Amino acid sequence: MERQVYPTLVRDSKNSQSSLQRLFRQYLQSAPAVKIKSKSRVHLLIDGTYFSNGLCLILYYDHDIRYVQLYRETNKEKMRDIKEDLQNLKVLGVDIYSVTCDGHKSILSAVTKVYPEAIIQRCLVHIKRQVKNYLSEHPKHPVSQELLRLSKEITRIETIEQSNQWLLGFKRWYDENQAYINEKSINQETGWDWFTHKNLHLATSLIINAIPNMFHYLDDPAIPNTTNRLESYFTHLKEKLTLHRGLRLPSRKNFIKWYLYFKNQNSK
Repeated sequence: MERQVYPTLVRDSKNSQSSLQRLFRQYLQSAPAVKIKSKSRVHLLIDGTYFSNGLCLILYYDHDIRYVQLYRETNKEKMRDIKEDLQNLKVLGVDIYSVTCDGHKSILSAVTKVYPEAIIQRCLVHIKRQVKNYLSEHPKHPVSQELLRLSKEITRIETIEQSNQWLLGFKRWYDENQAYINEKSINQETGWDWFTHKNLHLATSLIINAIPNMFHYLDDPAIPNTTNRLESYFTHLKEKLTLHRGLRLPSRKNFIKWYLYFKNQNSK
């Protein structure tokens, strides 16, 4: 978990460098399994991150006890895999009360199928970030500028009254600009059409689709409204893994598993 070079490890452990290297190789040939720690009324964060070699790590993180209940190393966030993971949690008796996620279709579909009564909370930070990615930091058109301003307010909403005010503001903006948002261009030769202001339409659709699951945390403060905790988790893991760029893929995978194991030891 810390950055230490061999001379320091040799000095502190009283072992030779070759002995330490042999020990590390033994560790990275296998890894400990993660054990289920909490089963009742779980507030789960689900998110995935990608590494430079195409490896995708999906975490099922218990927000209340700060513990990874399950993980999967794969190459893509696939509905089939996520569904299987959730079914395994269900078989093990884990009662998932809420799931906070970035809105990836695979996650939404899997949760709906396996835990149909679980509350799905969309990550507000992801919504805000994705809208900015679509519109850019400084959009030129006033319609896009106003949507960007509205999106920045999302993470500051703390009461139902504020959410109602925001929803009214968004509806007013949409009603006034609906024709512009949905304007289409047509290729006269082929008859194909597309949204003229594609990124604005994408950003608007993102928010509209997210609205039903944006404000559950206001009814129940125990529900996390972002996956930020996993974002910092992933960042720290990648920093540690960068120090060991020479590891082959099987050893990298086991390094990640050991990392998860030690991080879990520090949970509540």
